[in-house]
Amino acid sequence: MRDAVSDLLLGSACVGCARPGRLLCASCDAALPGTAHPAWPSPVPAGLVTPWATGAYDDLLRALVVGHKERRMLALGRPLARLLATAVAAAAGLPGDPARAGTLVLVPVPSRPASVRSRGHDPTYAMTAGAAARLRREGYAVRAVRLLVSRPGVVDQSGLGAGERAANLAGSMACPSARLRRLALRTPCARVVVCDDVLTTGSSAREAQRALESVGLAVAGVGVVAATRRRFPGSALTNR
Repeated sequence: MRDAVSDLLLGSACVGCARPGRLLCASCDAALPGTAHPAWPSPVPAGLVTPWATGAYDDLLRALVVGHKERRMLALGRPLARLLATAVAAAAGLPGDPARAGTLVLVPVPSRPASVRSRGHDPTYAMTAGAAARLRREGYAVRAVRLLVSRPGVVDQSGLGAGERAANLAGSMACPSARLRRLALRTPCARVVVCDDVLTTGSSAREAQRALESVGLAVAGVGVVAATRRRFPGSALTNR
């Protein structure tokens, strides 16, 4: 109720249908995907584990991601976390019985420090932490951990093609030994899922996977909210 009153007083409108009130109205919220599907980019980066997305990066899903990331509409973090949790569950193959699931570690693709400073928040980590919290409420042993850091020299990916993105990101991520030791102490046996908001060429996900595997961590899959439709000619991946 408090969020609804605040939204009305501040003149907010639904990012999906522009209805005055909450940033995501009940009708648009109910229309969000409830399942995830494999979302292979084309071409597929060599060795990439299966990426899972809840829908195509357009319409409502795009509005949610852009609103949260670029316009600092933090209330959209909740539905985005729910969507990411759905993709993570599929990527990790979580069983219906949490007692048989084991421990899962969600690792967000690191944002460039300059991007975090300019936005005033880290949207990818916020969604990942929210997804972990949601899965914990369902009884699963899940943690979100910032294991990866981005090395200097990475430029903005906007407008880059698949080959340019791969070259830009090659060797750009690392897992500091101190973070790895803390993970080993707290969670010695865990499966890892790489998390991001959008999968475009798969270069970011593949580089995150490489950095984690280089320190001995096995990556079970990649979970994202959405995947760009243009990368999936003939794909059945759609928003519902």
